[in-house]
Amino acid sequence: MVDNVYRTRSLGTAAEGLPDQYADGKAAKLWEIYVGDKNSRTEHYKKFLLNLLAKNGCKKILDVACGTGIDSVMLVEEGFNMTSVDASDKMLKYALKTRWNRRKETNFDKWVIEEANWLTLVEDLELADLLDIQGGSNKKRFDALMCLGNSFAHLPDFHGDQRDQRQAFRNFAQCVEPGGIFIIDHRNYDYILDTGKTPSKNIYYNSHCVSDIQTSVLYKNGSPSLITLDYMIDVTKFGKSFANLADDGKNRFRLSYHPHRLDSFKELLMEAFDHKCKITVFGDFKPLGEIQDPAFYIHVVEKFKD
Repeated sequence: MVDNVYRTRSLGTAAEGLPDQYADGKAAKLWEIYVGDKNSRTEHYKKFLLNLLAKNGCKKILDVACGTGIDSVMLVEEGFNMTSVDASDKMLKYALKTRWNRRKETNFDKWVIEEANWLTLVEDLELADLLDIQGGSNKKRFDALMCLGNSFAHLPDFHGDQRDQRQAFRNFAQCVEPGGIFIIDHRNYDYILDTGKTPSKNIYYNSHCVSDIQTSVLYKNGSPSLITLDYMIDVTKFGKSFANLADDGKNRFRLSYHPHRLDSFKELLMEAFDHKCKITVFGDFKPLGEIQDPAFYIHVVEKFKD
């Protein structure tokens, strides 16, 4: 996916399978800056998540987009039984370091962190022989599964028919206990495709270090197939540990996303759960009617009991 004309992601990133767009380590380090203060980030939606999990009686949680561990740490601190996975070992090393540094705390000592691919998730978590694919309760399933931070959009549509997205969603659905929930978000790609730019507000990330976000849309046969965002990060205020990232104090890294339209995304979710679910959509963690042009859509899928 890299040629002399158009690069879909920063150099050094994986080019086969489920791409690790943080594989060179540089993007992972810059992402830590972009996210900013972790407590400030999670305060935007911590109450939303905790209320949602409590309402549904969720205790055992699977975070399939662990990244550096921000959301997982928040829930481990709240006493949840966490299993966290990611395809990027460069991102997971931050989560592993946190677990090690806090290993004397019981909840962190029990925190399970694994490298896993969404397309082979059941096998990677060694659940293939434990899950009843036809349905029914199984103690190995999870009360809640979450995929936050626009993570799912990192999965490209290589084949043009979203077969990989469907496979990943089927795997996610298998891991959710009947009566459990699946929480997933994505950027407001409808807004990006309709206006050609990214919403200026952002509920997840530290805007103080971002000098610019340049948006590009790649079309294939007349349909949008890929969006790239070039993040311009000012690293001058972060000290010597980041000095090697850029001579001028600023750095740029590119990430690519599949542009999911809201309605088609909901259809994929319904299909993965065999239409045996209820989906509620929020905008920036608020009811849709309360906010105009949200930066993110959050889908809460309630899996029906058999």
